[in-house]
Amino acid sequence: MRIAITGASGLVGGALRTLLARRGHQVAAPRRGAGESTWDVETGAIHVPGGIDALVHLAGRNVATHWTTRVKREIWESRVTATKKLCAFLAEMPPETRPRVLIAASAIGIYGDRGDELLTEESPVEQRKGESFLADVCRGWEEATVAAERVGIRVVHARLGVVLAKEGGALAALLTPTKLFLGGPVGSGTQFLSWISLPDVVAMLAAAVEDDSFRGVMNAVAGTVRQHAFMRTLGGVLHRPTLFPMPGLVVRAIFGRMGREVLLSSQRVACTRSPAGFVPRDLTLQAAMRRVLDKNA
Repeated sequence: MRIAITGASGLVGGALRTLLARRGHQVAAPRRGAGESTWDVETGAIHVPGGIDALVHLAGRNVATHWTTRVKREIWESRVTATKKLCAFLAEMPPETRPRVLIAASAIGIYGDRGDELLTEESPVEQRKGESFLADVCRGWEEATVAAERVGIRVVHARLGVVLAKEGGALAALLTPTKLFLGGPVGSGTQFLSWISLPDVVAMLAAAVEDDSFRGVMNAVAGTVRQHAFMRTLGGVLHRPTLFPMPGLVVRAIFGRMGREVLLSSQRVACTRSPAGFVPRDLTLQAAMRRVLDKNA
C-alpha cells in the first residue's frame, strides 16, 4: 500500500514508518513547507506523489508540558483544528484519489479521571466540558474526522495509552531519576496507568491499516497497573529501589493542571477489540519494560 504518516518524526510515527516499510509498503512522511510530500496545516491540503491508499495521522503538539494559555491553544489547534482541516480536504478529493482509510490518533485521556472503573471501547467518555482539558481535546480530535467518515473513508480512532520506550515518553523521563535512586510513586500511587510498548503499539496501528474490516475506536493499551506498581516494576528491571514518592501537592505545584490530568488522574483501560493480524508480544509490564530497555529476561 501507499501510506502517508503525519508526525512521522515523532516517537510512534518514526517506529511505525520503519515497520510499514519493512512490511513492504511505500511510506511517505508529508512535511510542512517545500518538499516532495507536503502537508499544509493551515489549509489541510496534503500532497504525496502518486497518491495514497492510507493515511496515519499522528501529528500534534506534545501535551507533556506546563499548560499555559498559549500552550493549550497550540495543543487544540495542532490536534483538533488541524485534523478538521485535513479531513475537510480529504472529503473534497475526487473519490478515486482519496485514501481508503484514516488511522487517527487519540488518547485514553478522553475518558477523564475515572478512578477504579474499568474502561473499554464501549465506555462513555468524559462529557463535562471544561472538567478535563485533555478529555475535551481528545473528544474534539475524534469528532474532527466526521467529514472523512461522511464520504466513506474507513476511520479508526486509536486511543493511545502510555507508550513505553527508552527514546521518549513517560518511561524515558523516569529512567534517570530511577537510576539515580530517586524513583518512586507519583502522588498517592494508587491511580491506574494503562500502558503499551512501542513495538506493540506500532504493530497495532499497522494491523489497523491492513485490516479492511476494522473501524471505529480501539484502545491502544496492553495492560493497566497502579502507578506504584509501575514504579516498582521499573525499579526491579533497573535493580533500583523506588522509595522517593512525589506528593500530589508537589506535582500540582510544578506541573499545574497538566500534572493533575496527566500524572495524577486514573484511567483503568482495557482493549476489547483489535484489528485482525495483531498479536501483542508484551503480555506483562515487566516483559514490556525489559524489551524496550534492552534488558535480558
